[in-house]
Amino acid sequence: MQERVANLSDLKFNLETWRRKLRLHYDEMDTFQDKLEETESKGLGKDGDKSLDNFHNRIMIEKAAISKLKHRCKSQMRNESSDESLSADMRTYVKMHYDLKEEMMDFFTENL
Repeated sequence: MQERVANLSDLKFNLETWRRKLRLHYDEMDTFQDKLEETESKGLGKDGDKSLDNFHNRIMIEKAAISKLKHRCKSQMRNESSDESLSADMRTYVKMHYDLKEEMMDFFTENL
């Protein structure tokens, strides 16, 4: 019984940590969206416009992924059961988030 309580405590901690991280990333995407809109007004040409459209689309996709992951975390908290695929999906998502963030930062550095 004691081990089950410890495991549930660890699970709850992980899920709450992931949910906080997802909220932070969602807010970051809003900030990047604002920066992209600011950059659009500078008139970057055809290639720049393609990059801006690409980033806008990727932000929308990422926000949808964040919403799904937050929902999965919430569902898992209610069920009090471990879902190993969620852990793997979170690792994959975090890597993709930081790759996108790095690409956008490079784009801003080149174009601002």
